[in-house]
Amino acid sequence: MSKVWFITGAGSGIGAGTARAALKAGDRVVATGRNLDKMGNALRDLAGENLEILRLDVSDEAQATTVVEEAQKKFGRIDVVVNSAGYSLLGNYEELGTQDIQHLLATNFWGVSNVMRAALPIMRRQRSGNIINVSSVAGVVGLMHCGAYSASKFAVEGLSLAVAEEVGKFGIKITVVEPGFFRTDLLDAANAKWPDKRIDDYAAAEVSAEEMWSPYAGQQPGDPDKLGQVLVELAGLDIPPRVFVAGSDALAVVGPAVEARLKAVHALESLSTSTDGSF
Repeated sequence: MSKVWFITGAGSGIGAGTARAALKAGDRVVATGRNLDKMGNALRDLAGENLEILRLDVSDEAQATTVVEEAQKKFGRIDVVVNSAGYSLLGNYEELGTQDIQHLLATNFWGVSNVMRAALPIMRRQRSGNIINVSSVAGVVGLMHCGAYSASKFAVEGLSLAVAEEVGKFGIKITVVEPGFFRTDLLDAANAKWPDKRIDDYAAAEVSAEEMWSPYAGQQPGDPDKLGQVLVELAGLDIPPRVFVAGSDALAVVGPAVEARLKAVHALESLSTSTDGSF
């Protein structure tokens, strides 16, 4: 049976790649984003009765609820939600303004939360559904200049894994996807945000965040269309993974980081258990 997809950030990158893959698989797609023209151009060759394009700013909770309900009315159900909308704020933590961090969290974390909160009641009534939340390698390991971005993605991972424990009884499955470097707009000049100030100590010791990260724009090894095809495959599994690492570069980073953490846990087991109280 064909599925109904609700995809955020569908104007480019992983969101657009997933929308294309789902449509090519014969599914119906509600593609959402802030820019209708951008989404229309990205999905022009697949326009038809199986595609609905809606404007959505995921940071607006009321708008998220309204658009999710509109999507459900359009196609009768929502089977798969893909939270792909987001952007990057890169720079040393001390150099980032509180307002900039709050704005990042409003999209990268609260946007995911808003869409999930809107979609879960529909999926509970259906007693079925898949939610796929796009995180990042930066949601697993600490990377230089990624303090704020990592915070938003670590938060998405914690939310996803915890809520999965709550909604599994209703037939709802949640997967966190941890991509490496994919050719998305994340580092494009129009999307990436950099610090407005530099602190002398950091400036003297390193290249700036923009100098370090911007050269990767357009040179990332990952193909968003191929990841979209993988997400369609994951959504078709009876038991999809709770966590999926996407890209060989991601595997090269995440695997050793997880192993190192486990090694550190075991190395101090006796110290950890020494905190147990006696009764």
